[in-house]
Amino acid sequence: MAWVGRDLKGHLVSRPAMGRGSRMGNSPSPLRVEKYRPQALSELVSHGDILSTVQRFISEDRLPHLLLYGPPGTGKTSTILACARQLYREREFGSMVLELNASDDRGIDIVRGPILSFASTRTIFKKGFKLVILDEADAMTQDAQNALRRVIEKFTENTRFCLICNYLSKIIPALQSRCTRFRFGPLTPELMVPRLQHVIQQEGVDVTEDGMKALVTLSSGDMRRALNILQSTSMAFGKVTEESVYTCTGHPLKSDIANILDWMLNQDFSTAYRKIMELKTLKGLALQDILTEIHLFVHRVDFPPSIRIQLLIKLADIEYRLAAGTSEKIQLSSLIAAFQVTRDLVVAEA
Repeated sequence: MAWVGRDLKGHLVSRPAMGRGSRMGNSPSPLRVEKYRPQALSELVSHGDILSTVQRFISEDRLPHLLLYGPPGTGKTSTILACARQLYREREFGSMVLELNASDDRGIDIVRGPILSFASTRTIFKKGFKLVILDEADAMTQDAQNALRRVIEKFTENTRFCLICNYLSKIIPALQSRCTRFRFGPLTPELMVPRLQHVIQQEGVDVTEDGMKALVTLSSGDMRRALNILQSTSMAFGKVTEESVYTCTGHPLKSDIANILDWMLNQDFSTAYRKIMELKTLKGLALQDILTEIHLFVHRVDFPPSIRIQLLIKLADIEYRLAAGTSEKIQLSSLIAAFQVTRDLVVAEA
């Protein structure tokens, strides 16, 4: 069965029905991110307080304009799509919901054109309001956001707007004040592991315990990233272990970081530089990733406070210079030098 939607110019187009197996159609999507996207509010695993509030808004028919913000992969888009499925039947979806993403042109012309015409028209046979979903709204221009402010104000009676963004600071204050804001924080490992285990069981993937820990660690609370790493690792290596996950993502292994630290603190400068360069070349590691992992190790090593402070300042300077586009070789030399100076200071204090 197909439902009818509208393209950016407002023309009616036929699209596949939204089945349970995937976001856009009944046949399973090859991407596990879409295949296992929650279809109802009850299927979402996190942010229970937000979901219960939104559910109450829907059941009491008092849904306000929404502004959902937070890091990627935390359930913002899934939440509003689940709300839309609860509010409208499949055949009503195309005429009652307008969804625009960052891939669509969303300058001031789009706000004054398709969005305005969609929001301003009423439905004849259905009571209630229409829903406009603007995903990645922080990519909208300042002029478009100012134009949208007036549209939201004018058509509140028959249209609700939901803005989704990663950075709240990029949404103008006038739009923020017109919406009820909900922050979606990164998912905790306790919430991610059961969902990942469900996907692993359904797909029949062989995942070790350390492989699961590596998935959760590298995804940093981003469920989409965790599923993408799981899929790419299982396709590339078959068995998902800690080593295969780190290798697939190009992230340095904990054993590699331990070796790098050992070389910097216990070998002379030339030997340490040569060995680290060989490891970087062999495994294709980025100095930025090495620096991030070393920073975590510095907090665990028992340095005297004054020496640790100086070392962290040096690491911060190197990271800043790397972000500015300087040579990795020179910054690696600076990193080794910082640790060797630290070693000499520790020996001198002892």
